[in-house]
Amino acid sequence: MTDHAIPATRPANPRFSSGPCAKIPQYDLNMLSDAPLGRSHRSAVGKSKLAEAIDLTRKVLGVPDDYRIGIVPGSDTGAVEMAMWTMLGERPVEMLAWESFGEGWVTDAVKQLKLDATVRKADYGHIVDLAEVDFDRDVVFTWNGTTSGVRVPNGDAIPADRAGLTICDATSAAFAMELPWDKLDVTTFSWQKVLGGEGAHGVLILSPRAVERLETFTPDRPLPKIFRMTKGGKLIEGIFKGETINTPSMLAVEDYLVALKWAEGLGGLKGLVARADANAKAVADFIADKDWIANLAADPATASTTSVCLKFTDPAIKDGAAFAKAVAKRLEKEGVALDAGAYRDAPAGLRIWCGSTVETADVAALMPWVEWAYRAELAAQ
Repeated sequence: MTDHAIPATRPANPRFSSGPCAKIPQYDLNMLSDAPLGRSHRSAVGKSKLAEAIDLTRKVLGVPDDYRIGIVPGSDTGAVEMAMWTMLGERPVEMLAWESFGEGWVTDAVKQLKLDATVRKADYGHIVDLAEVDFDRDVVFTWNGTTSGVRVPNGDAIPADRAGLTICDATSAAFAMELPWDKLDVTTFSWQKVLGGEGAHGVLILSPRAVERLETFTPDRPLPKIFRMTKGGKLIEGIFKGETINTPSMLAVEDYLVALKWAEGLGGLKGLVARADANAKAVADFIADKDWIANLAADPATASTTSVCLKFTDPAIKDGAAFAKAVAKRLEKEGVALDAGAYRDAPAGLRIWCGSTVETADVAALMPWVEWAYRAELAAQ
């Protein structure tokens, strides 16, 4: 490819944002025509829609029957905060962080909840050594670092006979990666990520061990109303049957149902994982023989298949941060990649969302444009 050769093919959908993410293929607003707008979420139809969303979530993700699933306010952040504020403090805590959102949970645990926590951190592109973690303590971690492009490769390091709870922020992993439910006590996500749903809602999944903690432990801190999941020492079961704590958007719930039914049509989780894997492979194959770009993940075993983060490695680049921003801006101006710049706190580079709603053909079409933008910007610096 010459320095300024324009690629022949453009992505049909240039939306590579890491959240909110691309809608399902062939998405149309008419798909939401069955939404019970103007109806109470506590009406029979409202509760049935919420219950259906919970049931389909269980079916597609393969969540065990004895785990509770609730739709909660505040997106994934709200779900994580609910777990931390209501469950932490019963025993020592370990906080694991390898990207900005994990860092945020560390701040909340140490500065807001005032917990005497053991904090383990890794630089962007790496994860901590899970073999060193004491899982007899409560452990809080992200499965996939949305801003760092690294993930936990599997649940092998988590003991089945652990004494502590595992609280896992899985927002950019759920529906695109296999999650070992027997190793996870609290799992959270937002459907605006892998299924491309609308924002503001979170999902909270509790194991029986997490429910036991809620019913036997009373934290020594005031709890906001939207965090309370027990009453009189018993779990408020209605939360996990569609009786949400806060008023949900029935339009957003309908949008989620449309995405879940699309996922069912793919064969469920297996089909979703295969799509994300193929997308990430399209990026990996393209950069494999390039000496000017690389995956931010240092170990291929921990490289994300959803939020794929790339760094420019050409020593001829004078200002890495300015260069990366210019490349992202050039891609957006051409209409081939929207919102593909690295997260503001992450190392300079690109972040290409490769989640399950993205078409592999679009990822493959984008990569030559990345090289075109790199060469054009290099010539212009």
